[in-house]
Amino acid sequence: MRRGSGLTNHSSHQDRCDVRKSQDIVTFSLQLPEEHVRELAARYQYQDDHDAEHVIGPAAKARGAFTKDEFIRLCRWKTPRSQSRARANSEEAIQEITRLALRIGDEELRVRSLTLLSGVEWPTASVILHFAHKDPYPILDYRALEALGVKQPSTSGWEWTCGRSTAPCGNIQKRRA
Repeated sequence: MRRGSGLTNHSSHQDRCDVRKSQDIVTFSLQLPEEHVRELAARYQYQDDHDAEHVIGPAAKARGAFTKDEFIRLCRWKTPRSQSRARANSEEAIQEITRLALRIGDEELRVRSLTLLSGVEWPTASVILHFAHKDPYPILDYRALEALGVKQPSTSGWEWTCGRSTAPCGNIQKRRA
């Protein structure tokens, strides 16, 4: 969704949720008519989702780490632009860092450790955790946040990672399913 597209706020009170960002409160509010969501979703190609969800993620979760091939495929699933940087990582670095991220107890360190890998920023880290961590992790996507009325966050801000940004909105997702 481009900025300045003229979309107006069409959310109802039920479709809003508050997210604590440091001491501020950010309100998610759908920026387009709800009936357009299914139409836009129908345009999305889901062909690679099966492998990410049913092959790559479960294999890495069971093993406790990603192989280089799995890591590259998941990075490509999130953003094809990261491929050359993702390939630059060694098999050993990928296995060690993803093993750490999948087992460490501190949530912030999980995400920050993954960003040590070339080609991984906050959104890709959220994908890795979404498909392979034992805890549920939503996928951080700047376009999705923008559709909820949030300006593109800094990639260095912890408050915008994974569960911190979208966990309070779980009831919206469940109601829409």
